Amino acid sequence: MYSSLKKFLIGRPLKSTELGEQKLNKKKALAILSSDALSSVAYGPEQILIVLITVSAAAFWYSMPIAIGVLVLLIALILSYRQIIFAYPHGGGAYVVSKENLGLFPGLIAGGSLLVDYILTVAVSVSAGSDAITSAFPSLHSYNVIIAVFFVIFITTLNLRGVTESASILAYPVYLFVLALFLLIAVGIFNIFMGNVPPELHTPIGTPVAGISLFLLLRAFASGSSALTGVEAISNAIPNFKSPAPNNAAKTLVAMGTLLALLFTGIVFLAYYYGISPQENVTVVSEISEQIFGRNFMYYFIQGTTALILILAANTGYSAFPLLAVNLAKDKYIPRMFTVRGDRLGYSNGIIILGLLSILLILAFKGQTEHLIPLYAVGVFIPFTLSQTGMMLKWIRQKPKGWLPKFLINSTGALISFIVTVMFFLTKFLQVWPVLIFIPLILWLFFRIRKHYDAVADQLRITTCEPSIPIEGNVIIVPVAGITHVVDYSLNYAKSLSAQHIIAVYVPFEREDEAIFEAKWKKWQPGVRLVTLHSPYRSILQPLTKFIDTVQRKASESNYQVTVIIPQFIPKKGWHNILHNQTSLFIRAHLLRRRDVIITTVPYHLKK
Repeated sequence: MYSSLKKFLIGRPLKSTELGEQKLNKKKALAILSSDALSSVAYGPEQILIVLITVSAAAFWYSMPIAIGVLVLLIALILSYRQIIFAYPHGGGAYVVSKENLGLFPGLIAGGSLLVDYILTVAVSVSAGSDAITSAFPSLHSYNVIIAVFFVIFITTLNLRGVTESASILAYPVYLFVLALFLLIAVGIFNIFMGNVPPELHTPIGTPVAGISLFLLLRAFASGSSALTGVEAISNAIPNFKSPAPNNAAKTLVAMGTLLALLFTGIVFLAYYYGISPQENVTVVSEISEQIFGRNFMYYFIQGTTALILILAANTGYSAFPLLAVNLAKDKYIPRMFTVRGDRLGYSNGIIILGLLSILLILAFKGQTEHLIPLYAVGVFIPFTLSQTGMMLKWIRQKPKGWLPKFLINSTGALISFIVTVMFFLTKFLQVWPVLIFIPLILWLFFRIRKHYDAVADQLRITTCEPSIPIEGNVIIVPVAGITHVVDYSLNYAKSLSAQHIIAVYVPFEREDEAIFEAKWKKWQPGVRLVTLHSPYRSILQPLTKFIDTVQRKASESNYQVTVIIPQFIPKKGWHNILHNQTSLFIRAHLLRRRDVIITTVPYHLKK
């Protein structure tokens, strides 16, 4: 049943030779790797207005110069990550760049921040998509969390089916969203030029506003920069592109940057000109759509495509997280299971873990996007700053031909990214303080995992491990619960090993049972020694392990090996297992921690 359900949800397994067919062309890559950045248009402009409204609606005209500042940062990031794509064509993005140029510690900070950021990508995108749905249908507002969790499960399943299949499905809503917003911007600007928008809806640019300050403007700029999250995803996912991968990735990055710049600028301009003010349960895009089109088909079309891309923008995390995890796992800083490809040739362990952690985050924050966005943004601007700084050092050290313009581009990106990061900590500390906990915690975890892998490698290496001690003989201990076919089968197996000593161990809870069992055993197996261990406290594990330890100590003096053979019957149907005590599994789990004791399970399969 499990295999049938798995095949239905995920599809048939693919051969390793079919990996080349799972590569992305530019159109599909733009859909799944740019959806995060493009979807941030739906909440990035809103974050600027939320800061400016603390002064007054008259301050909304400042959103225009702030938007220009965000575009300058976007251009610097696009040009910089384009350089990273060609400098590091095997992917890895900020982690690889920072590790190679700044050192291991900054590299792990970048890698750890991005891992958490991709989890936040899924949580923020799906939560924002749920907000868009409930903006259109307010009666669903109380079901935000349930809607978000459902979509995370859906996208996780979709990604387990493979990269190309998920990209084929996701391309349509992404391009529909781009079309919907361009229509919204075009009609909105047309109405402005036709004089259909009253000028009193907005404050003229340059109007003095009391209470405005440089600090507040920098805070609004930092908040608006949340629209740039996801820009780095393409540089992490270069291996997913068809050949020539770097060229295709670079072209996709430029296309994404162009679309993001046009959409972000258009929404900020419309929000300013139409005098849109942020509301708690209604998104800015929803307000603009309603003012321009009213509550008709176009309104619901824009809201529907916005909700879809916000939800499916989570796919950027599913595309980049597994590949970043592979790089960290190859360097032994996270479990090696992240390097294993699944049935559909995707890194399914990374996909599943990302989905589970995202659901936990949504539940913890109750799907409230506004609490997740600052944490999400600062988590990505730390790697932005480190990667740009790393590229600066790379150009200074190598000084290739034409390095100075590249150095200036990276310097601009590093400086602005650093300012944005500092502003997040200064202005939204109560929301981003978890960064100061999870980054040291992740670094500690990275080094603990690496230490474990190094210790395992050192102990398994033939040249460094302790010399093996010759085994002179074998003592076999067989725990028995009665005189049954499964015990008989296990004893026959023990005898076939030509062991010098076979000891059956019985643990009775009552003295009467002890005497009765010993009498039966003498008649049934007179040639096998029986040891009974009376247990007045009804514990099997304690007396059994104490006896095994005693035998092991004596056996080690003569270089004898102790082997414990555990009889276990296997029911015909899986659900029958819940009807039995599973004592053999508890004994096995307990004894596996014992040194110099070999554990063998002898299964006896029942027929009915």
